[in-house]
Amino acid sequence: MITIQNADAALKDYYLDAISSQLNDNVSPFFSAIEKNTDNVYGKDVKLAVVRGYTGSVVAGAEDADLPDPYKNRYANITAPLKNIYGTIEISDKAMRASRESSGAFVNLINAEMEGLVASAKHNFRRMLFGDGTGKVCAVKTKVSDTEYTVDTVKDYYVGMQVDVYTVLGKIGTGCNGIYITAIDKAAKSVTFSTEITELITGGAVYIHGSKDSELTGLGAIFDSEQLYGFTKETDPYFAPYIADGEGRLTETLLSDVLDHMEEHFNSRINVILCSYKTRKKIASLADANRRVVNTIDVRTGYGAVSVNDVPVYADKYCPDDRIIFINSDDFALYQLCDWEWLEDEDGKILKQIPGKAAYSATLVKYAELVCRKPCGQAMLINFTDEVTE
Repeated sequence: MITIQNADAALKDYYLDAISSQLNDNVSPFFSAIEKNTDNVYGKDVKLAVVRGYTGSVVAGAEDADLPDPYKNRYANITAPLKNIYGTIEISDKAMRASRESSGAFVNLINAEMEGLVASAKHNFRRMLFGDGTGKVCAVKTKVSDTEYTVDTVKDYYVGMQVDVYTVLGKIGTGCNGIYITAIDKAAKSVTFSTEITELITGGAVYIHGSKDSELTGLGAIFDSEQLYGFTKETDPYFAPYIADGEGRLTETLLSDVLDHMEEHFNSRINVILCSYKTRKKIASLADANRRVVNTIDVRTGYGAVSVNDVPVYADKYCPDDRIIFINSDDFALYQLCDWEWLEDEDGKILKQIPGKAAYSATLVKYAELVCRKPCGQAMLINFTDEVTE
């Protein structure tokens, strides 16, 4: 007979390892390429010291000359708080009782919940890797109706998202907490919400529900923010990535120039290029025009890729169309307090009754932060044309 106790044991003993494995594999090419570890985690923070530039304690001199003076490394101390990432499943008491006498029915019930959890977790983790840490989905532009508004960007995956809509004053609008995006219109660049909104939200923004300013410090923050890990990019160039202006061009030479510039000026060997699917097609057409093989499998990540100077080019649906990102994945790490774990109460129970509901919930947790140890070793190409040039 299936009980809450042996359902708890099944989640802990059989499902946890399988879920952790699925959530750590095939998330995205970028995620596969970076390091994951528990190093440099102290309490609730990631703390590490990075060396800026070259050291000067190795010199060539005369046989009887004085030995060089010791050279102190120039360190930058990075402190970043771990972000709290949660995933929750819910099982109704009715469904539990219906499967009580059938282990097969119970397994099917749990499998369905787990598949949904894994798919949602992968989707959101992948999105956060390209985000700026704020959880922002889009900016609200104009009102079409009480439920439909035009926004600055529209993507297919918006449909079904649970979001909070903030006004231009930076507060959640009345009735805008935890509502859903039910439809999009790509041509009109509009979204439709599940609830009528009477408060003025034009000029405001849409955020993932409950996640404002609480997400991973993704590539959006590394390239677009004015500050990174508490350092101001304008006054501390070590934390400022290189931004290349395509000046309306997109050529293989231009892409190669960025790779060469990063190695020559920043001692950074770019090993991954990230862009949107639309942009990857443009890059592939450049290589194809030169009659070269363009599709390969990168053994490091397991993903197929176009290549530029033997550097794989990966497409990701969360990468904006207006940028091509060049990274050295060796400079990145996902620092984590632990891998995915079930949230347990004082008695070690995983499944808990939801207050006021005939249902039980279980929550997966992960405390982690994405850190780039050398922001100046990364690059981004902007302002390139929609047309490819041989």
